[in-house]
Amino acid sequence: MTAPERRYVITFGCPDRTGIIARISGFLAEHGGWIVEAAYHTDPDTGWFFTRQVVRADSLPFDAAELRARFGEVAADLSAESSWQVSDTGERRRAVVLVSKAGHCLYDLLGRVASGELDVDIAAVIGNHESLADITRAHGIPFHHVPFPADGKAEAFEHVRKLVDEHEPHAVVLARFMQILPADLCREWAGRAINIHHSFLPSFIGAKPYHQAHTRGVKLVGATCHYVTADLDAGPIIDQDVIRVDHGDSVEDMVRKGRDIEKVTLARGLRWHLENRVLVHGNRTVVF
Repeated sequence: MTAPERRYVITFGCPDRTGIIARISGFLAEHGGWIVEAAYHTDPDTGWFFTRQVVRADSLPFDAAELRARFGEVAADLSAESSWQVSDTGERRRAVVLVSKAGHCLYDLLGRVASGELDVDIAAVIGNHESLADITRAHGIPFHHVPFPADGKAEAFEHVRKLVDEHEPHAVVLARFMQILPADLCREWAGRAINIHHSFLPSFIGAKPYHQAHTRGVKLVGATCHYVTADLDAGPIIDQDVIRVDHGDSVEDMVRKGRDIEKVTLARGLRWHLENRVLVHGNRTVVF
């Protein structure tokens, strides 16, 4: 199987003005950069410009580190501040997955990774229950059980933090992890921690949301994939999707359909994140 062509991905945001595209493309052309993908967006509400540029690595006379250093001057000229990034597709992406008891999202991710559909190394799975240990280890991935006693959650989260940080992951995936990240972890993992939740919040809060939705006769079940912030389930949205239900669906049918849409939405959002297609500005995203 032929290895994919190595590429450098530049993501960039700055105050909008004339000449931005010319400045970026001119810089790349000056060094022989061969652009194979380019996407642009201007947000009229904020006056902000966004772009994602993909360049063949073999077209440049220097590596990603030097490209980063040289492009920093362009970013400074355009007042990009910290809202730019250069990534190298030759660097393997790593993810750590946090789980509880529900396994549908983890099973789906493991299958996509095993088949090569999702190009990421899952460095570890961490669970506050042991339910998903066997399937994780069957895929050759370490599983760490970290109990969350009611009077010891701070210590448990500190243990989770150490386990996660030792892998320096590009993504921390909350795959139906039923614990609320403390604010300090939300800050530390900002822009890397990704969560999935069903669409019934905030309409159906508490236990058995699918039962509540069934009683109300809802016609759509959806899911939201988003970055984690200290505001519960209110972080910048990466992806959303829905699936129809009708009067003939039982609660069990709705749960099954809800799990299906959660799996697809989480996998898609994670893929876009790993491919550096998501630019965050405030509490909104641009997804190229």
